[in-house]
Amino acid sequence: MLDESLLDTPDALAEADRRALLRGAAEAGARVRTAARHATEAGVNDLKPDGRPRAILIAGPGTAAICVADLLGTLAGATSPVTRLAPSGVAPAAGALRWELPGWAGSVDLLLIATPDGTEPGLSLLAEQAYRRGCTVVAVAPAHTPLTAAVHGNHGLFVPMATAPYEHDEPLTASAPGVLWALLTPLLALLDRTGLLTAPPDAVEKVADRLDHIAERCGPAIATYSNPAKTLAAELADALPLIWTEGVSAGPAGRRFAAALAELSGHPALVAELPEALASHSALLAGRLAASADPDDFFRDRVEEPPALHARVLLLRDRPIGGLTAAPSARDLALSHDTPISELEPEPGDELETLAELIAITDFAAVYLALASRA
Repeated sequence: MLDESLLDTPDALAEADRRALLRGAAEAGARVRTAARHATEAGVNDLKPDGRPRAILIAGPGTAAICVADLLGTLAGATSPVTRLAPSGVAPAAGALRWELPGWAGSVDLLLIATPDGTEPGLSLLAEQAYRRGCTVVAVAPAHTPLTAAVHGNHGLFVPMATAPYEHDEPLTASAPGVLWALLTPLLALLDRTGLLTAPPDAVEKVADRLDHIAERCGPAIATYSNPAKTLAAELADALPLIWTEGVSAGPAGRRFAAALAELSGHPALVAELPEALASHSALLAGRLAASADPDDFFRDRVEEPPALHARVLLLRDRPIGGLTAAPSARDLALSHDTPISELEPEPGDELETLAELIAITDFAAVYLALASRA
């Protein structure tokens, strides 16, 4: 159950936030600027590539690397395929994970390593394997870790991950807001230099400004009624979120939100893109998850028995392709099954800005849901 009173008590939120998740969300803009500076100091902006790589390979553990690969693949489009190298192993621990290059990888391909840890032996071995194959290697990870020496020893480019002092005492949570931007920002600068996507320094600064703006709107001092992240957290607290995305950028933002909900608060969610979501999730809305399927029992003990779990649609929208939108059909389908619907749409801006806004608001919502549910 969500403690909604805690959402409007900043001191209580701060006390419950033992992993500094709110602080990471609030500092996302500053993290982007620091990460951009680290990329410049590492020489990313001075690179003069011979041409576009044939393929981009991305390796790293956990949801942060998954989201980085998803975002870069979306932003790069069809210019070069972006492939995430999924690890193998018997456990998610750093020492148990291994990565392998595909058999076709060679000198015309680019390997990106993104990790908030840097102690994984498997990633160091991957950097050595890539060097033997002739692949260019670029890594973003905490400084002074074994991966640092491995990348330098194999003639790769290493960019120190932008971290905060309070993050050095314990392992970073992969879905923490600051982790994503610390890993993603240097890689945006790198792929801008290769011509795979457009992310010049002024565009990255706009992203940081948009993140600062969202932090002002969604911070813990802003009351729930005027705070879109707190409102979203309260709406999703006792529901199974069906996250329906529309627009190119909304897809990875929705998948990121579902991953953050699962990792930070243990809250399940399902994600699908419109218009396919109308078919793939229609049976869910017609079944026992619909609000009309299990009307509130007057005799239920409201202290001892939690309410039945029902679906709630979250319509996460960016600019629809070709101006066509399935949003009216989505609203009609949800309301025809008495399923409530929440909507989130960014303010106007370029693709990176609107993507940053969707991620930032949903990151705040995931953090508020995690803190208020565990209070």
